[in-house]
Parts: sequence; C-alpha cells; structure tokens
Amino acid sequence: MSQLQRIVIAPSQIDSPHILLNADQQHYLSRVLRLRSGDSFIAMNGSGQSWLVELQLDRAKILAAVDPKSELPIFVTLLLALPKGNGFDDVIRQTTELGVGCIAPVISDRTLLNPSPNKLERWRRIAQEAAEQSERQIVPTILEPMPWVDRLSENSDDPRFICLARSNSPHLLDVLLEQRLPSITLAIGPEGGWTDSEIKHAIATNYQPISLGCRILRAVTAPIVALSLISGVYENAPKP
Repeated sequence: MSQLQRIVIAPSQIDSPHILLNADQQHYLSRVLRLRSGDSFIAMNGSGQSWLVELQLDRAKILAAVDPKSELPIFVTLLLALPKGNGFDDVIRQTTELGVGCIAPVISDRTLLNPSPNKLERWRRIAQEAAEQSERQIVPTILEPMPWVDRLSENSDDPRFICLARSNSPHLLDVLLEQRLPSITLAIGPEGGWTDSEIKHAIATNYQPISLGCRILRAVTAPIVALSLISGVYENAPKP
C-alpha cells in the first residue's frame, strides 16, 4: 500500500462511498499514471485523513480508511525571509518532505525578492505535490508573504526561536534535547542575515536566539538543516 500513488482531494469531492474526481485528477490518473478502472490509489484530504480507493471512471470508490502515521510528533512553523530567485520553491518542497506544518514567507529588510500575486498559488501547489510524493497525511499551510514586523505582532503560544549566524547562542540541537515541545516556531533570515533591528524586535516578542552551527549556511540550506535536526530528534525519541 505504501507504493500506491497519492492525490489530494477537497472535502467537497467526497460523496460517500465515492470521491468525485475533477477533470485534472482524471487526466492525471488515467493519462499520466496510466491507471485503469479497478486500480487502487490513496486519496487524502490534506488535513490528516486518507483512504484507499478504487478508480471507477470519473470517481473513486472508498474501500477503507488508512493511517500511515507519517507526520512528525511536533508541529513546526517555519518563518522564512524570502530568498532570491526560485529558492523558496525548493525550500517548500524539501521542508514539506521533512515534515513542516506551516510556512510563513517573510519580507525582511534584506529581502531581494518581490513576489508576484500568482506566487502564492504556485507555492501551495508545490507543497501539495511534495506532500503527495512524501506520503504525508497533511499538506503544509503556506501563508501569504508579510513584512517581518507585522509577522512578529501575531500572537502565538509556540516556543519561538530565531536563527542567528556568528553568535554564541545555544545550538538548536541542544534546545531540542533539553525539552520535548509539542510545537515550535522557527525564524530563518535572508541572504546577509537579519539586521540588528530585526533581531532586537524578535527578542522583544519572546523569540529566543539559537544557532545552527559554526558555519554560515545559505538561506535555502538553513531550513533543511533545522528541519532535519527536528525530525531526527523527534522521530527517534523514546516513546512515552
């Protein structure tokens, strides 16, 4: 079952015991994947529920609920200052594969990218495709880009951390090993790092400075390192 193709469906498509497939999904399943009537695949709603289904022309019959338990035991919100070029596309794809729960694009003082209105739709499509590919139960939420100062004003009960280069801050790994957190918000800056003013404002809103190591990581590398550390610690932790 783990090798079956996965597609994300909207709740409105469920007409139990069937799932109604839209034109794009029918084309993808029959023309791209070459599935035929009677073949099975996994339908997921992107919010934690999945079903084993059987293709029947323009619909799929629900056979059974499935629960592969592929999500991290910690909800990770990633605040990332938009990198230049198409780097954000890669970050979404790779952090989705690693288990991120929410990605919040941030416009910082040193942000070079000015995203067009259609970027958000593209980013959400990339997250959906990556969630399907990596056999996740949840499609990460991709928020609209927002200035850093405005993002800081949002209320959150999550433990919040800001990654700093060239600092004596505690390493993220040490923080993760010290306490088992149910959720975490992690802020990572752009090329050139956060400005002193941005760091000051973050600390004033309860962000704890942390380090990802003694080397200077690219803006698109740091999120992968951070998510890898989180998944490594939490997926290998002893069961309570």
